[in-house]
Amino acid sequence: MQLKFELQTVKKRNLSISYYLQKIKTIGDSLAAAAQPIPKPNLILCILGGLPHEYDSFITSTTTRTDDVFIEDLHAILLNQEVQLTQYTYASFTTEPQANVTNTTLHFNGRGRGRGYGHGRGSGRGRGGPGLSRGSQQSGAPSLLLANLAIIQIIMLHNTADCPPYGCRRDTDHVSTRTFESRALRSLHFVIVLYLSIKLLALAQDENQFIYNGFRGANLHLDGIAQIHPSGLLQLTNTSKQQIGHAFYQLPLKFNTSSSGLPQSLSFSTNFVIAMVPELPTFSGHGIAFTISPSMDFKGAVASHYLGLFNSSNNGLSSNHVVAVELDTLMSAEFEDINDNHVGIDVNSLKSIASAPVTYFSDKEGPNKSLVLISGNPIQVWIDYDEVEKLLNVSIAPAGTPKPNHPLLSTPIDLSLILLDSVYVGFSSATGNVASNHYVLGWSFNRSGEAQRLELSNLPSFPRPRKSRHKLGLEITVSVTASALLTTIIAVAYIVKKKKYEEIREDWEREFGPQRFSYKDLYKATKGFKDKDLLGAGGFGKGMKEFVNEIASMGRLRHRNLVQLLGYCRRRGELLLVYDHMPNGSLDKFLFSNEKPNLNWAQRYRILKGVASGLLYLHEEWEQVVLHRDVKASNVLLDADLNGRLGDFGLARLYDHGANPQTTYVVGTVGYLAPELTKAGKPTTSTDVFAFGAFMLEVACGRRPTELQGLVEEMVLVDWVFERWEKRAILETSDPRLEGDYVAEEMELVLKLGLLCSHPNPAARPSMRQVMQYLDGDAILPEILLDGVGVGMFVMSDEAPAEFVMSFSLTSGKGSAISMSSTDSILRGGR
Repeated sequence: MQLKFELQTVKKRNLSISYYLQKIKTIGDSLAAAAQPIPKPNLILCILGGLPHEYDSFITSTTTRTDDVFIEDLHAILLNQEVQLTQYTYASFTTEPQANVTNTTLHFNGRGRGRGYGHGRGSGRGRGGPGLSRGSQQSGAPSLLLANLAIIQIIMLHNTADCPPYGCRRDTDHVSTRTFESRALRSLHFVIVLYLSIKLLALAQDENQFIYNGFRGANLHLDGIAQIHPSGLLQLTNTSKQQIGHAFYQLPLKFNTSSSGLPQSLSFSTNFVIAMVPELPTFSGHGIAFTISPSMDFKGAVASHYLGLFNSSNNGLSSNHVVAVELDTLMSAEFEDINDNHVGIDVNSLKSIASAPVTYFSDKEGPNKSLVLISGNPIQVWIDYDEVEKLLNVSIAPAGTPKPNHPLLSTPIDLSLILLDSVYVGFSSATGNVASNHYVLGWSFNRSGEAQRLELSNLPSFPRPRKSRHKLGLEITVSVTASALLTTIIAVAYIVKKKKYEEIREDWEREFGPQRFSYKDLYKATKGFKDKDLLGAGGFGKGMKEFVNEIASMGRLRHRNLVQLLGYCRRRGELLLVYDHMPNGSLDKFLFSNEKPNLNWAQRYRILKGVASGLLYLHEEWEQVVLHRDVKASNVLLDADLNGRLGDFGLARLYDHGANPQTTYVVGTVGYLAPELTKAGKPTTSTDVFAFGAFMLEVACGRRPTELQGLVEEMVLVDWVFERWEKRAILETSDPRLEGDYVAEEMELVLKLGLLCSHPNPAARPSMRQVMQYLDGDAILPEILLDGVGVGMFVMSDEAPAEFVMSFSLTSGKGSAISMSSTDSILRGGR
């Protein structure tokens, strides 16, 4: 709207406040209606017209070129002019706001002396308003700024009748608000602030966005039973039957693509938090609809399942130009609702073009997490429309949950074919024969981007669902029952836990106290006895007391190639032995598993020498003879430097030097058992040497002593190595993983020494001291003498019964055969 000012009118006369207010109101209306800025020439004329008479010459020179004058330049020029002129100040003042802004009275202290510019001219003395006076007032810039801010507030809120542009009646007995406004309006600072205020108003209107964290002072139009509580809570409906509640943003939004020229002028984003508190726990009516409508007047609309939007006559008419997102809590067969807890998109009708049960996507809990609208808990809804994609997205989640990555509804729709240029946005709600309290806690809307996030902590609270006496009694019963059940569960868990760690302790064990470990400590240290930390399992054969005594004695063993036995633990017939932890585990994992790196020949040779040194210590260098009885790759552990250490003394036996070991059950592992054990059942140092021979071949060849798969001639490792030795091709049995990278003399020594230690005649086997001498190069290995007899071994499958022994015949050079039947011995306790 063009503002016309006659220069001759405003130049020599006082401009009344009513006239100025009318023009400001016109500016505001123009901005609200057209969202357009004030034409610059008119705004400059407004500013010039309000200047004091000292600026007359400046006004005359400026008004002839308003088109090329910038507001910023005008500001600078006016400030310079003000410095050159006599300074004008306001007297200090106070305001006493009343219930009605129109009745606000301003009181002034001090008197202007000299020429005053109020309503008329005269001496500054008397009761005329101080206005702009030339004198010696002591008021400074702060008072002037406060005055200008006060006047801005008055102008924004003041609604007064028009007054002729040539001034109002002078009242010499009272300094009225109108008089002060007219005189203060002459202030240069006020004019500048007024311009900035108008400019900010235009910017705010252009943004078309708002946010309400609670609705105190909100610019909303309410009708029906909708109300805003003092706390800022917006209540659309209560428990009254067949009622409607509407709450709409009071200013219209312009969805006019032709006039704006913006391709996304129909795009918008909004989010809000609602709560539905039903009158009955399981039934509610009827729901809330976020609505875009050409009008805030819904005359003729009915309640219940029409949600206060339509009636039976206009439901479905294209002339409605209404789009709504319904949060429906009661199933209506008339509108083909999918259930009584759904979200739907409605176009001119309550029959949704798209709908879905209320669920949401959660990054933590996964998709399709159900949500109940009438739960009485706050729920947040996000609605976004993209004009370019022509896509309407609706998301929903419990308040406080981040916006889901996937919308509940994503519906193609062209709003330009439905909506009119000017629309209103808001909420519509209704009750039926079943009522519900429908609340809106906060609302954010934006047409130029994503709507701002609501500050959930600042949202008003709302009344939660009341609990019925029956439900309260039921909750008490359930709580008491649950408490009793929980107490019982805790008691049972305590008993189970106590039994879980219960141990057997006898008086005779007191002397072994330092070497006994708590089962609970072992359980926690091994994280429930994980298999990766288990070295072996099997029977111990002797009486518990005798065995524990031997274990305690072996705990005193000290050698760099033995795994230190730390102690034991007894529980329910189980005996647990505790050793030093070896970080690289057992040797067999490196030889037969691809999970571990391949060992080179130097590492293997060092391991063989280390285990041999450990066995020598057990047989000859400790205070008693210790028979290990289970030497094999899985019982050799590797420390951090891949040094071999012999461990697992679960089958070990002790006897004095020079004494004759007692006959016992045959124990050990198939493939490592000496032939004489199956007859006499008497372990000796020679039987340990036999097992060490099998171990040497195992390390050199990278194969287990017995293989039930593959060629028949290669099933028993010692026979295969012996056969290749006869053909002068013993190096062909070396581990293929070494790829020939070894010292041939050392490899041949190990293979031949392994055959010698595996000799069927115990007397032909070397002692462990001799073995160490051969490996250290301090003695020369003699040729293996067969005496016309083949080398024999007995092997048993791990899956075969303990009493069953397979007999393998091993031929000599003369073709003779030696065999043993299953009746010759019984193998017990192999692991």
